[in-house]
Amino acid sequence: MTRRERLQVFSGNASHDLASKICEHLGISLGNLELQRFPDGEIDLKVKDDVRGSDIFVIQSTCPPVNENLMELLILIDCFKRASAEQITAVIPYFGYARQDRKSEGRVPITAKLVANLITKAGADRVLTIDLHATQIQGFFDITVDHLFANPVLIDYFQQLKIPNLVVVSPDVGGVKVVRAYAKKLSAPLAIVDKRRSGPRETEAVHIIGDIKGKNIIIVDDMISTGGTIAQAARALQARGARDIYVCATHPVLCGDAVEKLEKAPIKEMVVTDTIPFNHKNNKKFIKVLSISKLLSEAIRRIHNSESVSSLFT
Repeated sequence: MTRRERLQVFSGNASHDLASKICEHLGISLGNLELQRFPDGEIDLKVKDDVRGSDIFVIQSTCPPVNENLMELLILIDCFKRASAEQITAVIPYFGYARQDRKSEGRVPITAKLVANLITKAGADRVLTIDLHATQIQGFFDITVDHLFANPVLIDYFQQLKIPNLVVVSPDVGGVKVVRAYAKKLSAPLAIVDKRRSGPRETEAVHIIGDIKGKNIIIVDDMISTGGTIAQAARALQARGARDIYVCATHPVLCGDAVEKLEKAPIKEMVVTDTIPFNHKNNKKFIKVLSISKLLSEAIRRIHNSESVSSLFT
């Protein structure tokens, strides 16, 4: 059986539910493996399916616990390489360690490059990821990187809502390029929250660039970590006359008390994707989780069949 006929998808613990949905779209079964721990905490892996000559896709977000999930990914890749898989694609819906992508000051690491090196050295032939925190991280890899965007999924949801008098807002100047794509697709004007840093870990929203008075708002960001930036932006927009405020983000990192912090902010609804597992038992009513499984399954199908994936880069 040739590689084209042997598409196999496997998952680490971080992305099992997402991988199952992807396999449903592809019409195949999720690969069979055992991921356990030795008594001292080391990862114990056994792949139960024959993968020799196969086209392998390993789905694993490097989300919290970041180090555990990253190490799982590396061991999975190494295992498939040693089991004679023909091609290995690391599907990383959320790429962690992406914040440090340059030396902003002396004596600091570039962890994004380090993780890129680790994934490559482990044996990956290709990487498929969504909404990198910094797009230049693609260049840190010496293997092919397919960088998708979740905006088709998110924009489609907001188009169905048909929100009147809409303005799309970037929570900081750095996100304007991404937010502009949303504004264009939704036929809405763009506004920006101009932030000033008041401390090493604190920011203060001080100015709104654009007309938002009496308008409905969608704040767009690539990820929400502590929730502080989004909560401050929502309050600043409300104080300047905005009406309903929606929040849209690809990666719901949501560390610590982020959900509670956002719940107290003047946010009508927060829309995220399942690049990172979200505990639905604690799901607040204002949080809507959309699946990017169909987008990823289509990318996997095209990569497997050596078809163009460029039309998905929008």
